[in-house]
Amino acid sequence: MKRQVEVFTANCPVCDPVVKMIKEMACDKCEVTTYDLVKQCEDKTCLDKMDEYGIKKVPAVVVNGELLECCKDSAITEVKLVEAGIGQS
Repeated sequence: MKRQVEVFTANCPVCDPVVKMIKEMACDKCEVTTYDLVKQCEDKTCLDKMDEYGIKKVPAVVVNGELLECCKDSAITEVKLVEAGIGQS
């Protein structure tokens, strides 16, 4: 089963390294979707998803429909991404 990884970004110097790290870590079981909130998406799906997941800051990472704890109150780290299953076959 594919692991759905959604990354919400503002395409900024803080977000870009997180997006890069996730793309580098992703394995064949990870399906990564990036939402650039500056450009938004044509159908505004990304904004609906932000509300659905309770995202209050970016960058934010959602794995299989769950906002990672580190995105709620602390920095996103490689360790926390691995704990969420990113990069693990």
